[in-house]
Amino acid sequence: MKILVLNGPNLNMLGVREPDIYGRSTYTDLINMIKDHCDSKGIEVSFKQSNHEGDLVDYIQQAYFEKYDGIVINPGAYTHTSVALLDALKAVSIPAVEVHISDVDAREEFRQISYVSKIAVKTIKGHGFDGYIEAVDFLSER
Repeated sequence: MKILVLNGPNLNMLGVREPDIYGRSTYTDLINMIKDHCDSKGIEVSFKQSNHEGDLVDYIQQAYFEKYDGIVINPGAYTHTSVALLDALKAVSIPAVEVHISDVDAREEFRQISYVSKIAVKTIKGHGFDGYIEAVDFLSER
């Protein structure tokens, strides 16, 4: 099993950005937690993060050519605005699980709109960093 974990804008600022919402753990803490979990299950995992929509589209397309079995994606703010990410995920037909650290349904109204959820095989919201582990496990059990 080969999984790509893809994170969108501002997720590199975890631990700094709005710690009352996202906690004090860092992006490096998140990556290490997912990597340790994947290593224990024999899952090959790669990580990409970008603040640029086009880069995220490129990473999704590369996942197709590099034969990934699944994508765990937290599109960040692009969740609510990016038809391009939706189209890229549709194009590659790789099962994707959408993850949000916070419960976006309990936040501002605009955060409740998700283009990615229209193609995602599952959406996990409000489970903190553990949502990524749930997503990996879901993909590996499919």
